[in-house]
Amino acid sequence: MSELIEARNKQGISQKKLEEVSGVSQPVIARMETGKTSPQLDTVLKVLASLGKTLAIVPLEQGKS
Repeated sequence: MSELIEARNKQGISQKKLEEVSGVSQPVIARMETGKTSPQLDTVLKVLASLGKTLAIVPLEQGKS
């Protein structure tokens, strides 16, 4: 979730503002950023879309699983 934090900070958006634009509550955003929750995919997509981002599936590095 470090990319989420980085994108939010680069845009100067607080967690509270992200709550307003994404419809995802600030406490959930905070838990996502600290890794204290396993959010549903639709929740992640809502937050990312609000930051102008999307989710991508990429191959794992060789030798990792």
